[in-house]
Amino acid sequence: MLVGIIRTIFLYLIIVLVLRLMGKRQIGQLQPFELVIILMISELAAIPTQDLGVPLIEGLFPVMVLLLLGLTISQMSLKSEKARAIICGTPTILINKGVILEDELRKLRYNLSDLLEQLRVKDIPNISDVEYAILETNGQLSVIPKASKRPVNPEDLNISPPYEGLPITLIMDGILQQHNLEKASVNYAWLENELNKANIDDLTQVLIASVDAQGILFLQRKIQ
Repeated sequence: MLVGIIRTIFLYLIIVLVLRLMGKRQIGQLQPFELVIILMISELAAIPTQDLGVPLIEGLFPVMVLLLLGLTISQMSLKSEKARAIICGTPTILINKGVILEDELRKLRYNLSDLLEQLRVKDIPNISDVEYAILETNGQLSVIPKASKRPVNPEDLNISPPYEGLPITLIMDGILQQHNLEKASVNYAWLENELNKANIDDLTQVLIASVDAQGILFLQRKIQ
């Protein structure tokens, strides 16, 4: 029993490491070859977990081979456009200037219901509002609305909004993020003063505190 638990934990850590080495992607962003490799790795890792008679090395060896294969294919797709087209495929235009390309739908076995659903997910209920809809190699649908249907942005109104930047977290779950104080160009005395203004005398009372590019502090207390 104990041996089985130890083997399971060890294999779990190995698989997590393998997946980290393969890159940070969500399931919906995986290329087909990456998904196949992940499925095969999960199946192979289960064998020595279920059968204690199988040596760990026999379970790990094919996993390492698949990892090497995945990294090699990824490197090939990065270096060569032709290899990338063969391995990952190429994007396909499904809607061109508001017109659905039926032939492309048939080739990809992509039905109208799926297309309309993806458009609704992107808050575009009317096909006539679409300039282009492109099915990417990972199965995601990219939609480019017609110019007259795109949201208005500050540039359209000749407005120059102030720089927003990225808010920097100073306190997270009651713990001071010391390394972020310098990034935010503030010191602990300033932070302590801001906390005092909010009647907070202990960092552990803070759920999150962050400061934006304008030096404005966002603060939320923990629920007691």
